[in-house]
Amino acid sequence: MVRDSMTTELPSALPPADPAVAISVQIVPMTADHLDAVLAIERASAPHPWTRGIFLDELAHRDSRSYFVALLSGEVVGFGGVLVQVGEAHVTNIAVVDRLRRNGIARALMIRLMAAAVSGSATAATLEVRTSNVGAQRMYHRFGFVPAGVRPRYYPDGEDAVIMWAYEITSPLYTERLAALAQRTDGETK
Repeated sequence: MVRDSMTTELPSALPPADPAVAISVQIVPMTADHLDAVLAIERASAPHPWTRGIFLDELAHRDSRSYFVALLSGEVVGFGGVLVQVGEAHVTNIAVVDRLRRNGIARALMIRLMAAAVSGSATAATLEVRTSNVGAQRMYHRFGFVPAGVRPRYYPDGEDAVIMWAYEITSPLYTERLAALAQRTDGETK
């Protein structure tokens, strides 16, 4: 069973008073109350951001969609979503505030998204990622995603998307992969 919230220890991108102290990021279900902060992150991260209406529509479909935010001292610093239908999961989006990228927040969100996918009876997961976003592709690869094709001109600005899939996400090996990723304390660039 997947818990409603998770806390993950992450190194700080902003120097804390004691450099040995890790930042605690909590992953909780997204609500409409989070949307102002989510929309600010979305606008800063996506050339053609989702609207409040799109997010509200996604949140209304709790039977097939799971959305989460990453909280740092009560501040929304990231978000992500997954859609589960007919045994397959589709990671719809994931974004982190610019000043805290490469600190494992996206990884913590992905762990929660994949756990939600498995809880929703998905056996495989897919996503699209910009061909230029090599850092994200590397992170997804750590989650077992492999390239499966390209969607030409997928994004509104004309950039292609790499289609990636992760299979057998209910297997004990995949569970071990998620557990190992949850134990990492380094940033996503290593």
